[in-house]
Amino acid sequence: MKFIFVYLTLINILMALEVEVASWKIPNGQTALLEFKETKGLKYKSVEVGNKSFTIFSKPNDKTRKYVLIPFSYYEKIENKTLIIHYKQDKKEQRESLLLKVINGKYTKEEIHVDSAKVNPRSKELKKRILEEYNEAMRIYSTVTAKSYISKPFIWPLNSKITSSFGKARVYNGSHKGYHSGTDFRAAIGTRIIAVNDARVALVKKRFYSGGTVLLNHGEGIYTCYFHMSVFKVKEGQMVRQGDVLGLSGQSGRVTGPHLHFSARINTVQVDPIQLISLLNKNLLTGN
Repeated sequence: MKFIFVYLTLINILMALEVEVASWKIPNGQTALLEFKETKGLKYKSVEVGNKSFTIFSKPNDKTRKYVLIPFSYYEKIENKTLIIHYKQDKKEQRESLLLKVINGKYTKEEIHVDSAKVNPRSKELKKRILEEYNEAMRIYSTVTAKSYISKPFIWPLNSKITSSFGKARVYNGSHKGYHSGTDFRAAIGTRIIAVNDARVALVKKRFYSGGTVLLNHGEGIYTCYFHMSVFKVKEGQMVRQGDVLGLSGQSGRVTGPHLHFSARINTVQVDPIQLISLLNKNLLTGN
């Protein structure tokens, strides 16, 4: 963590806001973490970035400290970003700003050959299904549960080799179709997939692109996603503990072969899941 003290003059009283910043430079598609220490009469509320507002929560293992995650999308403009901190000092609304820089993640390109029907679905029924599935997922991701279910460091969904990393430009059958929105783990059909941390199961469904899908709500806007599964072992609304089996891997949806696609969302924004978990484990879930 890097420290910054923001000095403010409030009614002729000089005071300092202590803000800890994990990194001042954030690649597009990754997540920034800010921590705050509250003192008497000082209460942090939210951080505003552009037209988005992110709630400041209590640190899981230290309620005297606060934190906020700021996700930057893959398509985020490469530039300095102004973060406006909203807080109350002696019950009076205040704000202060600081700058972070979004830098180029320098992601590589990846060519993939799949069934053409999975690249450009033509029927109205399929297009309607895809749109409905997208809207359903976004409604879930936009739900920010005030309660956090996590209290210990994250683990990985399985012990296996990573075969494709987040952010690679995806070229399907010679046509560019966006980027790789998660991390692929090698997984033979029938491999057990486990929950990376405590959570409530938000969705269990077979979808067009992602196949057998499980979405976990870890609270406070943090979601992890598990795609292309062949068998489900959980139900929607169920509470799961870290290490519980969510289902078995497969090759459902738009795939070239069996594997697990693992991804993460923060306040609807898709981010690099490996960077997010490493960030949380190092800075937020250590008990320090």
